[in-house]
Amino acid sequence: MSFYENHVLPHVINCACGMPAIEKQRSKVVPQAYGKVLEIGMGSGLNLKHYDAAKVDMVWGLEPSAGMRRRAQKNLANSDVAVQWLDLPGESVPLDDDSADTVVLTYTLCTIADYQTALAEMRRVLKPDGVLLFSEHGESPDENVQRWQRRVNPIWSKLAGGCNLNRQIPQLLEDAKFKIEDLQQHYVKGPKVATYQYYGHATQ
Repeated sequence: MSFYENHVLPHVINCACGMPAIEKQRSKVVPQAYGKVLEIGMGSGLNLKHYDAAKVDMVWGLEPSAGMRRRAQKNLANSDVAVQWLDLPGESVPLDDDSADTVVLTYTLCTIADYQTALAEMRRVLKPDGVLLFSEHGESPDENVQRWQRRVNPIWSKLAGGCNLNRQIPQLLEDAKFKIEDLQQHYVKGPKVATYQYYGHATQ
């Protein structure tokens, strides 16, 4: 892993994913988690303060980046929920079938290269009556913004660790056989190419 990927990129991602508008989105979704939770792409632990410790037994934090795990230490120390790191990519979840009551997916699906396999793994480990909570940025419904997303995406992806601006989040979840029970979508403050949000929850 390069110096940029291990030292610079974690700082860039932490700043971008910790913006007030994104924090507000996290606060709408993460407190709904309950039981045994699998968080995909835990990063620096920005979600930890949003978990309701009275409802959460523990959190498996899947995060392949050593740089992001280092940045998470302060948030882990201040967390009221127990966290167990899983340092494998999202495409490989080292848990048994039907292990998690909740899967939390926030600002991660845009980056996972093999998202089809990753989503299949999420379904595998999620209990039949469990819930997938998601908050992601993705393709804008506005054609002019879509054009700019397509233009900017190749450069953006290289600088932002593989993040894609224009993934069709609801379609990806439905293609993976998740049933979207609640879906909210709108822009948040910031450049429109990167700020169209999809959030809600889905079931098996």
